[in-house]
Amino acid sequence: MVLRRPTVTGLEHLPLDTGAILCSNHLSVGDPMFLSISSPRHITFWAKAEYFNTPGWRGALTRRWIRGVGAIPVDRSGGRAALAAFSAAVPILRAGGLVTVFPEGTRSPDGRLYRGRTGAVRLAVQAGVPIIPVGVTGTDRIRPPGTRIPRPVPITVNFGPALSADGHGSTTAEFRARTDELIHRIQALTGQEYVPSYAR
Repeated sequence: MVLRRPTVTGLEHLPLDTGAILCSNHLSVGDPMFLSISSPRHITFWAKAEYFNTPGWRGALTRRWIRGVGAIPVDRSGGRAALAAFSAAVPILRAGGLVTVFPEGTRSPDGRLYRGRTGAVRLAVQAGVPIIPVGVTGTDRIRPPGTRIPRPVPITVNFGPALSADGHGSTTAEFRARTDELIHRIQALTGQEYVPSYAR
């Protein structure tokens, strides 16, 4: 399989040795891999809990990979079920690590950018770290639906200026406004059409 290395811009926005949350759009299951090889620092990922118990040989490969990169399972049913992901991510961030969150909550079904969920902003406030918006393009064209052989298409990974969590409140409305700002910053990096509803 031949895949091009991504074109990477904005690495100067990554902190050298302090914690930060990377928030990226989500086009493909390959996005975590391309983010990992684009960053000079190790990245831990929030990953949906289903990846940790998918059956079959493909599921086994997925489990091996996400455990190998130290992925944190996220129960997407919400409420208290999601607290374990926060409990696992906060110490990593406070110790100076990087954690990636896909605020859309799932892959885009059609290449557009969907409304963000507020978990990343809540995590940033709790851990006291900035958010780095990231825009990934091209990964959805590597293996479009109905194709079997991956294509060596151009991939870009663009890191944007940090969005600070300092000085912001903790009301639902404030989390929502900050998340909307984050999504629009990601949109500026990708050029995607924005959809003001959640992806399913």
